[in-house]
Amino acid sequence: MTYRLPIPLTARILVVRSLPGLGDLLCAVPALRSLRSAYPFAHVAWLGLPGTEWFSQRFSHLIDQWLPFPGFPGIPEGWQSPQNTVEFLGQIQGHRYDLALQLHGDGSSINPFLSLLGARQQAGFYLPGQFCPDPRYFLPYPQWGSEVERLLRLTEFLGLPPQSLELEFPLSEDEDQAGLQVLKAHDLSPGRYLCLHPGASSEDRRWSIAGFAQVAESLANQGYRIVLTGTAAEQELAAQICAAVGGAALNLAGCTTLGELAVVLQQAALLVCNDTGVSHLGAALKVPSVVVFSNSEVGRWAPINSIADQTFGRGRHRIVDSRQTGAATPWAVLAEARSLLNAQSQSVPEVCYVG
Repeated sequence: MTYRLPIPLTARILVVRSLPGLGDLLCAVPALRSLRSAYPFAHVAWLGLPGTEWFSQRFSHLIDQWLPFPGFPGIPEGWQSPQNTVEFLGQIQGHRYDLALQLHGDGSSINPFLSLLGARQQAGFYLPGQFCPDPRYFLPYPQWGSEVERLLRLTEFLGLPPQSLELEFPLSEDEDQAGLQVLKAHDLSPGRYLCLHPGASSEDRRWSIAGFAQVAESLANQGYRIVLTGTAAEQELAAQICAAVGGAALNLAGCTTLGELAVVLQQAALLVCNDTGVSHLGAALKVPSVVVFSNSEVGRWAPINSIADQTFGRGRHRIVDSRQTGAATPWAVLAEARSLLNAQSQSVPEVCYVG
């Protein structure tokens, strides 16, 4: 089959999405599936921020190689030094990639960098009125739709095979076993505990500790164990909620690997979290969730409910947007949480596809 891009089926492709967040990475997976479906014999390299090597390792069926983003003026993430950037560009230009594919964003800052990579062909997004490396293969950046949908619009524009919006998060057998050991060590029964994730990458995206504590206490009174998750830096946030709930709460923040966390989420009855990467991890694992939005675009970053999800009433993932309601109250979050828990107890669909 011939695609719009003038590259061979065995092309060397460099994908650029040098963003730091777990959600930033997971939302790119459907677009990567489309790329791999079109070019199963291509060598796909991923140019990412240092510290995101795990992404290419976990998605080795989609990515063949991980390369560290050297930083570039105008891009806040990953900046190191002019010398480091110049040295990297000199090295990468010698590889002569067949395609540099820009999945980073609207292109306003990254497209000049893309052009310096020396690829034979470039494709990606651009903002009308700003620098566009090649109008034939650059799409005006979509201003609406989820992050997954925006990236898939580019692959569609390039004539690559369509893909579902479904996220994924493959787990190894060792990770499964390690995660189950975490459950066993803390006497956590699948479906009888809830995960609360009070942290977020920035403070303005964190719902109040008091709100999380009220939700945790109320759901604990319904007989559920409460498991607090997060990074090591978020242990104190989780500890404050544990203190409010008492013996029914368990603080696992900073105590699990990403794979172990995934297993803990997978076996939970519900996830309550901020708009942060764990919401996309929960979506990939098909975990019912209530996501509290405080300061980000709901339409772009909310987990996607598929048609199959409507078995749950209004979908597997519920949103409480503080900007619409004036404030995300504990009662609004509890109403969505109880609705999901009740739906699960009444009817569990045989097959649910989640984006």
